[in-house]
Amino acid sequence: MDILKDIAASLMAGDDKKIVEEVNQAIEMKMPTTEILDDGLIAGMNVVGEKFRKDEMYIPEVLLSARAMAAAVEVLKPLLIAEDVPSRGKVVLGSIQGDLHDIGKNLVAIMLEGAGFEVVDLGIDVPAEKFIETALEEDASVVGVSSLLTTTMPKMKDVVDLVEERGLSGKIKVLVGGAPLTEEFAQSIGADGYAYDAANAVEKVRTLVGRA
Repeated sequence: MDILKDIAASLMAGDDKKIVEEVNQAIEMKMPTTEILDDGLIAGMNVVGEKFRKDEMYIPEVLLSARAMAAAVEVLKPLLIAEDVPSRGKVVLGSIQGDLHDIGKNLVAIMLEGAGFEVVDLGIDVPAEKFIETALEEDASVVGVSSLLTTTMPKMKDVVDLVEERGLSGKIKVLVGGAPLTEEFAQSIGADGYAYDAANAVEKVRTLVGRA
């Protein structure tokens, strides 16, 4: 088994100690940093996402894989910076104003980082203006808005409306998600996309970044 497959396997197993050893080994072998990232870490995280989507992996296991990913990226980070490797894009995430739930949003953040995206997490109870201001400051092309309460869902439209009001429709895409949401609701408020779970959110962001 080659080292990249070992790295992917350790990530899927959530072994943060072993993965650091393997990443260092790959670096010593003069393997390109982007190859370690793409064919080792991201390839492993893609499998984790797929297994999570099929209910073959559960949140505690995904969190262990995410911890392994974070440990490996910490080793690679100086090399990625030195080589000026671009990220796949930047995403601003948050739970909409009035909503204090964040487990689903946190999982989306983990999966997006695992797929090579930069994530700016605004946390919970985030006003519409904050999403847009941060997206502009950070030059993010996608805003991800989460809601778990039906009472806060209408506020998601405020984010979409602000994008339109400020003439940012071509620059910032709005992705919405959360347990009570549906594709129909997302369309009714004019969102650019709807994600039904964390793995699907990664797929949707990839598509939206491609269209931005």
